[in-house]
Amino acid sequence: MQTATGVDIAALTRAANEARGLAMDSIAAAKSGHLGLPLGCAEIGAVLYSDFLQHNPKDPQWLNRDRFVLSGGHGSMFLYSWLHISGYNLPMSEVKNFRQHHSMTPGHPEFPNSEHNTPGIEATTGPLGQGVVNAAGIAAAQKMEQAMFNTKDHTLFDSVTVALCGDGCLQEGVSAEGAAFAAHEGLDNLIIVYDSNDVTLDKMAEYTQSEDTAARYTAYGWEVVTIDGHDINAVKNTLDKFRSSKNGKPKLLVCKTIIGKGIDEVAGTNAAHGEAGVKYVAEAKKKLGLTEPWQVSQDTYKYFEGVQKRLGSKYDAWKQTYNSWKSVNADKAKLLEMLQSKKTPSAADMFKAIPEISKGKDIATREAGSIVINHISDLVPQFLSGSADLHGSNKNYIKNGGNFGRGFDKTYTGKNFYFGIREHAMGAIMNGIAFHGLYRPSGATFLVFVDYMRASIRVASLAELPCTYILTHDSIGVGEDGPTHQPVETTASLRVIPNLDVIRPADPEETVGAYVHSQQRKDGPTALILTRQNVKTLDSVPAQTRREGVLKGAYVLKKETGALKLIILAAGSEVQHAMAAADALGDGIRVVSVPSMNIFNKQPQSYKDEVLPPSCTKRVAMEAGVGSMWYQYVGLQGKVVSVERFGFSAPGDIVMKELGMTAENLIKECKAYM
Repeated sequence: MQTATGVDIAALTRAANEARGLAMDSIAAAKSGHLGLPLGCAEIGAVLYSDFLQHNPKDPQWLNRDRFVLSGGHGSMFLYSWLHISGYNLPMSEVKNFRQHHSMTPGHPEFPNSEHNTPGIEATTGPLGQGVVNAAGIAAAQKMEQAMFNTKDHTLFDSVTVALCGDGCLQEGVSAEGAAFAAHEGLDNLIIVYDSNDVTLDKMAEYTQSEDTAARYTAYGWEVVTIDGHDINAVKNTLDKFRSSKNGKPKLLVCKTIIGKGIDEVAGTNAAHGEAGVKYVAEAKKKLGLTEPWQVSQDTYKYFEGVQKRLGSKYDAWKQTYNSWKSVNADKAKLLEMLQSKKTPSAADMFKAIPEISKGKDIATREAGSIVINHISDLVPQFLSGSADLHGSNKNYIKNGGNFGRGFDKTYTGKNFYFGIREHAMGAIMNGIAFHGLYRPSGATFLVFVDYMRASIRVASLAELPCTYILTHDSIGVGEDGPTHQPVETTASLRVIPNLDVIRPADPEETVGAYVHSQQRKDGPTALILTRQNVKTLDSVPAQTRREGVLKGAYVLKKETGALKLIILAAGSEVQHAMAAADALGDGIRVVSVPSMNIFNKQPQSYKDEVLPPSCTKRVAMEAGVGSMWYQYVGLQGKVVSVERFGFSAPGDIVMKELGMTAENLIKECKAYM
């Protein structure tokens, strides 16, 4: 039976119940998973994948596809069921292999990376709240591509982003930060479907929340509509209205649903959230008319074949538009193809294009970064920058890049993002921009505040996203602001995140190397740790040596004269002290600059032995932070000069002196050690 909107209610109801059955069977087989969302949102999935989303299962990377983000990633069987039913290359064998080793259906959705390559997954989700803000980042990237490439004669891009979330996502503070940003910047191509089932894991939702979520989002500046989430017509009609509404407001569709719908014994209760309903699956499936394991009827497959044909026709029409657009927009087409390729200039070409930064002049590495970032922007058109209300302090503004957003002096082609005092949202929005795929985002704050966005950095590392974090005011050298603003443990804590390259450059030329490395990476994020205070420019060593040394993580900055007696290792602002100490101590002293432990540890053993000869076990390391990670290089018999306490409020040079971060103290420590 078709309604006035053209929706075949019977077909979609059948598909929704079969999707419920797939979730029941896979979760029961795995003895692990979350039934609540896949069962409670089945009708929403039926509408999305049959009648709403602009996508092509045969070309999952289509440029103009709508993006669907399952923010409630624990409900992953919702996504896997609908990807299979709608025709993506996700065979039933993989649906059955849910949560098993090397399967295409991991416990939470994972963006295609070196571990998984499941088509149709637009974001790695699971940590609640991240996905809805990733969606804001994707929507921002869509706004940018529309502004960059659409013309008055050709609409190349008109896609939207849809995210599905529950109360858990909206309770997380990051979602509030992201919602405020999305509304302020007019992301009316963003649709959040809120699975409002009045349940959280521990208790009914009323036990921990009493706010009016719809009113809260209305206050942010969103367009909000509340419907019955099991009413297929209502879901379809509202989503269609949202797509056509270009009113400058992101959209929140509040869907009142029954969690675990279909398993009567637990439906509507917090017991339905996980796998508690598994023991009732057999009876529940009978009531739904499902008599076989993992049952999808031929009628449903045939129905979605028809959907694919309809979508294929729209896809073919778009390709014609693309070819017509390309024929009269050669420069835009060349740029778009370059962005799609994800290529960046080689490190050698980038080094050649960036002049020496500050020969004979001592400046802070954040100041050096303000010069380098503008060269990077010229060399890498897809590079974007942003700050959590600290452009003036982080010094990461792209001078000719324009500002992103709506109103004031902003446009959607702007390369500078003003995130406001929202570090966590900044990290999640950056991830969304990177998930979108055309752009390479960077974002800045003080290093000490990076913990506000740590969850987003972890996801970027896991998902292998090419994000760059510009983290200034890197140590006790911050000075007068005191211990609340003086990071001592933070750099070390970032170094332990797998696949995050942490670089703490020693001078302006190492800063060039750090930025260049960040733009070479295609398989993960990079954190640049920069000083507030001036550091000595290490002019005694050629600029190219310092730049290229960063690409290997560590290198010999000063080679010993005579027999090697002692190796001094240091990073960042302490390298200048290592050089001074080596000069004072005389023959036999080698200085190794270690801007990045993460990168150095990836080098061949032969190179590591060349820099740190195993024959020399006398080693001293220095860094203005906690020192435990340096023992991997100096050994248990080595010496680490570090800061193992919080700082205090005083001018930075006094704090450094009192806590031993001077050349004089390093000389003293080396003499005592030797």
